[in-house]
Amino acid sequence: MAKHKIIISADVPGVDEGLRSFLRRVIRAALDAEGVDLPCEVNVLVTNDAGIHKVNLDMRGVDAPTDVLSFPMFGLRPGDKPSEEDADPATGLVPLGDMCISLERAKAQAREYGHSNRRELAYLAVHSALHLLGYDHLDEGPMKAQMRAREEDIMRGLGLERKEPT
Repeated sequence: MAKHKIIISADVPGVDEGLRSFLRRVIRAALDAEGVDLPCEVNVLVTNDAGIHKVNLDMRGVDAPTDVLSFPMFGLRPGDKPSEEDADPATGLVPLGDMCISLERAKAQAREYGHSNRRELAYLAVHSALHLLGYDHLDEGPMKAQMRAREEDIMRGLGLERKEPT
């Protein structure tokens, strides 16, 4: 199992070491589930709607907040893995990319979907990790279905599957 370095920064209150540890565990689980065996680095910013709105505008030209943004370092396709040549010679780590998560939006979506904040935050982190590994959901067809299936498998492995309404 690779020793991944997950760097978590936050510009909002409420992101304690317990939450950071949880996010690291979730991201590592996603990387492990995808068979990423080289040590990788992932940078995560936990922010609020205003913060992610600014990142979305600055980086993508989209003038709106969102729940999660992913900025992959490589143009991988689903099932591809980074190679040793991709590693930073100074650290030996493969810089997979960056993710930005709105804690404010995660909490609102947790309420909307009727599950815990932790489950929603985990889902967003898994979703973003898969984007860093080349998964996408731009179409409503096979690519989206493939990504959703991987998300659900990983969430199930974490014991955080979606509860169906009763």
